[in-house]
This record gives sequence, structure tokens and C-alpha cells, in this order.
Amino acid sequence: MKQLVKVINRSKNPLPSYETAGSAGMDLRANLEEPITLQPMERKLIPTGLFMEIPMGYEGQIRPRSGMAIKHGLSLINCVGTIDSDYRGEVKIPMINLSNEAFTIEHGERVAQFVLAAHGMVEWQAEETLNDTKRGAGGFGSTGK
Repeated sequence: MKQLVKVINRSKNPLPSYETAGSAGMDLRANLEEPITLQPMERKLIPTGLFMEIPMGYEGQIRPRSGMAIKHGLSLINCVGTIDSDYRGEVKIPMINLSNEAFTIEHGERVAQFVLAAHGMVEWQAEETLNDTKRGAGGFGSTGK
């Protein structure tokens, strides 16, 4: 199902689009005046030139691109970032170079994926106990291999 998202594009790149009919995400491109080089373990914010109005009840998820991760060791500092529905600033990508070699990002390079995801809101109900389950409090490998 498609959801309308208002966008301002202040970059020289085309708007993000789905590459295939089954794509969940759209690639976001770097909007740069000059290339940015990330040294090993260096972090930088990469501008996109995009400003979005995410609808209430949704978040924009910013995810690493798997090709950049496996080929060049590039990822996002926070793994998956969230664009909240009330944020109106420029979308910037918090990248990190986890490799042993410097990597230069060029203008227009695809640096992350954007996925629109619906979400719920929590209303807490304070309790003294929770219902039991088969798993219980087991975590971090407790269900086996």
C-alpha cells in the first residue's frame, strides 16, 4: 500500500525510487559539493538534500546498504535510524567506515536505504507480575541454535 510523503529536494539528485517491484526500500544519495573521505573508524554525517514530512503513525527508517557494508565496510553508526513524523530538518546519514581502508563518497552515491514503516504508540500499564510463557526470561541464545 502506498502512503503519501511530502518531500523537498534541495539536491541535484533525483528523488529516491524503488529499483524493483519487490523493493522495500529506496536508496538515498549523497548531496555533496565535494567528495568526503571516511578514514578507518571515522564517522561523518552525509547530507542528502532531502526534507520530508512523514505522516503521523509512521517513521522513516534509515538503513545501511548491504553492498556498501560487505564490499567496503561502510555502515551506519546507529544501524537503523529513525526519522520521526514531526522532524522537518534535512535527512543526513550518520556513516562509519568499519574497514581498514579509507573510502571516498562521491556526490550522487547511494549511501543508505529509506523504508517507511507504520508504528504504534505505547500506553504503559504498571503491574507487579507478567504472564508466564514457555521462554520466560530466557534471552541471548536461550532458544538454541
